[in-house]
Amino acid sequence: MFNTKKDKKIGKSKVSRETNYKVIVIGGGHAGCEAAAAAARIGSPTLLITNNKSKIGEMSCNPSIGGLGKGHLVKEIDSLDGIIGKATDLSGIQFRVLNRSKGPAVRGLRAQADRNLYKKAIKSLLKKEKNLDILEEEVIDLDITNKSISGVVLPKKKVPCETVVLTTGTFLNGLIHIGNKKIPAGRIGEKATYGLSKTFKKYGFKLGRMKTGTPPRIAKKSINFKKLIKQNSDKKITPFSFMNNSIKVKQVPCFITSTNEKTHKIIEKNIVKSAIYSGQIKSTGPRYCPSIEDKIVRFKDKKQHHIFLEPEGLNSDVIYPNGISTSLPENIQKNFVQSIVGLENAKILQYGYAIEYDYVDPLQLSNTLETNKIKNLYLAGQINGTTGYEEAAAQGIVAGINASLKVMKKAEFVLSRSEAYIGVLIDDLINKGVTEPYRMFTSRAEYRLLLRSDNADLRLTPKGISTGCVKKEREKRFKKKELLLKKIDKKYKKKTFSPNKLLKLGIKINLDGKKRNIFDLLVFKDINRKKLEEIWPEIRQIPNDIFEELETKSVYKGYVDRQLQDINDLKKDEELKIPDNLDYNEIPNLATEDLEKLNYIKPKNLGEITRISGVTPAAVINILRFVNKKTNKNSKKKWAI
Repeated sequence: MFNTKKDKKIGKSKVSRETNYKVIVIGGGHAGCEAAAAAARIGSPTLLITNNKSKIGEMSCNPSIGGLGKGHLVKEIDSLDGIIGKATDLSGIQFRVLNRSKGPAVRGLRAQADRNLYKKAIKSLLKKEKNLDILEEEVIDLDITNKSISGVVLPKKKVPCETVVLTTGTFLNGLIHIGNKKIPAGRIGEKATYGLSKTFKKYGFKLGRMKTGTPPRIAKKSINFKKLIKQNSDKKITPFSFMNNSIKVKQVPCFITSTNEKTHKIIEKNIVKSAIYSGQIKSTGPRYCPSIEDKIVRFKDKKQHHIFLEPEGLNSDVIYPNGISTSLPENIQKNFVQSIVGLENAKILQYGYAIEYDYVDPLQLSNTLETNKIKNLYLAGQINGTTGYEEAAAQGIVAGINASLKVMKKAEFVLSRSEAYIGVLIDDLINKGVTEPYRMFTSRAEYRLLLRSDNADLRLTPKGISTGCVKKEREKRFKKKELLLKKIDKKYKKKTFSPNKLLKLGIKINLDGKKRNIFDLLVFKDINRKKLEEIWPEIRQIPNDIFEELETKSVYKGYVDRQLQDINDLKKDEELKIPDNLDYNEIPNLATEDLEKLNYIKPKNLGEITRISGVTPAAVINILRFVNKKTNKNSKKKWAI
């Protein structure tokens, strides 16, 4: 298809020039990379198109991966053989488990990455995909026939395909703000994309504007680290990928400082010069990652705000001051930065800025991330109103898998809220929509005791194997672990101990006269693995990950059993499908607001209807009655009301 001498490609072509690409992915960010890799793994000839090949895998903001909720997403992506976890393990320069003192369900792994090593790792992982080509070119439009994708339009040619995954990030009508300055760009130094917004409007999509921001970057040599609090990596490092047992990259510390009253006065005095507060920016920014201006205005009672000084790489002189995102003019940025302890002589290498961009209302997507207005078009990442690398990558892998399965005419890949944080993310987007950039937290998942990061592979790798997106190497490793887990679980469940026997062994706990096995004993605070090993040395032979999984399973057993029952009860109603040809306008007693939302979102099952914001229980009952009457005349099976 492409003349490799003329076209700009990365590496050698693995897909024949004459190949008809089945899947085209637009955008080389976190969503695009995961989508392209997933589609290629499944077996579809895939083309990834990016404006700038050197920016593939670029970490536009902070070079860090994971955190609370976000770390769960990365582990789940990895369980489906995605690349974000592997790349982080190859580039992470500081790993920490957040909430370590709390239960396994709410712990979150986070890593600071070397920006250049991460990009290198992503490119290397993409290069291994034999069904993937990468082209450096600008996509100016989508080729659409009868409201269905037939290809993409480049400046000098059209490239046919069967499905498209669009991942534009902040590039869709992107506009950078620094004080009263406006710079059309998708990212600092890179031009924005304009034609696609017009296409969306032409086909009746509802678009919105959102905002995100980034802090100024500081020269490492200009910082007085002696005045700051050092924060080291965990002594025992937990990798992101289930395919990895250790981290070989050198670990370095981060440092903590804080704003002060002087800092706050400088910002307060100049607040009207901020693009956010001058009225220049009218779009909504991320609630849980506010600018320093927002912090000063919203939390006036706080005397200081923490700033985490995070290195951008092992050989980089750039420090990322996490916590002072801003759109103030350059001179004000310099003044308030130099008012902070340790940063008195700070040299700013790149000034902070806010960026506005278009997004597509995610209520117009199905649970596969296919749009409901143009067939075979999938959207993933910030274009759907989310913020964060992890949320983008999670959408990317789902969109890529489904784009490939659609081509192969195979069953779609959908994760429910009870199966994965990825399922929670997508369900929230397509049923609740967004009013601000969406960020994942553990609190969003009602079944978080089941959706732990430690069991992500046990939950999702079998699903990945069934879709074909998990390679043989991971499948073999997973099945070996699964077999060992079952073997050890079975063996030690048989070894039960009576209260009297345990008393003789020096274990004094109240067992209510019941026999317990080894893992049951770990529920008690005074019992840990080390104590059990003193009594049963053979336990030392159990691998750590296997022991921890069985221990967690035992500790959470009662709670998990209740959640599983709740899920089973819910599924009986949730999985009842809505007929594709159902005309909501025919249903009596539905409010105008209900009709608008139902016709707009086009829910596929009862569960989706019940989660649409504003649709009342009375409306749900009316729909059930109508469907029973209309579609079940010749069937004994009816929905319960």
